[in-house]
Amino acid sequence: MGEEVNMSETEIGMDNPNPHFVLVHGISGGAWCWYKIRCLMENSGYKVSCIDLKGSGIDRSDANSILSFDDYNKPLLDFMSALSDTEQVILVGHSAGGLSVTQATHKFPNKIRLAVYVAATMLKSGFLTPQDAKDGVPDLTQFGDVYELGFGLGPEKPPTSAIVKKEFQRKIIYQLSPQEDLTLAAMLLRPGPIQALQSAEFTEETGNVVDNVPRIYIKTMHDNVIKPDQQEAMINKWPPSQVHVLDCDHSPFFSAPFLLFGLLVKLATQLDISNH
Repeated sequence: MGEEVNMSETEIGMDNPNPHFVLVHGISGGAWCWYKIRCLMENSGYKVSCIDLKGSGIDRSDANSILSFDDYNKPLLDFMSALSDTEQVILVGHSAGGLSVTQATHKFPNKIRLAVYVAATMLKSGFLTPQDAKDGVPDLTQFGDVYELGFGLGPEKPPTSAIVKKEFQRKIIYQLSPQEDLTLAAMLLRPGPIQALQSAEFTEETGNVVDNVPRIYIKTMHDNVIKPDQQEAMINKWPPSQVHVLDCDHSPFFSAPFLLFGLLVKLATQLDISNH
């Protein structure tokens, strides 16, 4: 595992060929989560695609009808499939978006230059064991009854969707983020298809090619969702090539956008240098 680097300033290299960043949100979020990062990247000449997973952002599917992870992640897989065989992207996943990134890495390893996990669930095979769930699923019980649940299969069945109640969103997800971004999120967050996420399991499709894709983990030191000890457990179980640290909450695209942008661009630049 690479050395931890505590990011306190940005080091941005602009002499690399324009990489294509593909940004993937977590549960309840959408492409909109990345608006600050997208603006910074596009203003600096980078190509950026922000994905709305099924039932998220402007995709109008009902989360309670999304029962498999393959269905939930289909927009990303379709996007990756449509790329030419010669194009490689830098795939960035936040929170549960890490599961989406991992599945894409299993299926399209030759189309991914780099996989970046931002405060994300990073499990090579998804949720195969109880320990995987302990490491990768948020435990918010310390905050009380925080979820609004949906029961699309009936009240006697397990819940099919969940969203953090508005009154808990700042304390849990955005405690270091600007008030404007909290307000935006409260307007746009949607119930996430938790039954689909819980079914996320991945198998090697062609040997161990998933390990041929370079991975970077970005830790978030004041994270109340994927807590630092959970992040560390996943890093130790499936070590990435580098680990970086941001002094922020669970949502660095709001609370530390310039640091996150600078780090992502620096990683892309390092990757380009290492390939020459």
